Amino acid sequence: MKTLRTLALAAMLASSASVLATEAALSEGEIRKVNKDASTLTIRHGELKNLGMMPMTMVFKVKDKDMLERAAVGDKVRFLAEKVDGALTVTALEADKIQ
Repeated sequence: MKTLRTLALAAMLASSASVLATEAALSEGEIRKVNKDASTLTIRHGELKNLGMMPMTMVFKVKDKDMLERAAVGDKVRFLAEKVDGALTVTALEADKIQ
């Protein structure tokens, strides 16, 4: 019984750590273009620390096409970009609360 509780607690802590790491890796940006046909977002962004990239404007694929429905030109966002199958891809996207 103790082992089960210990495993459950360890899983919860690992999940929380993962969420915190993702939050820390989020970058700020502004949506410049939404291309639903190509499933891409053009984002003017600050430094992408997890990718070692300087601030610039670039096109990203999206992990989830639902992101294209939530994004509009001019939106301030926080996002996580990662290399997925060799392409820079937005894997997390949220409205920027620091406006």
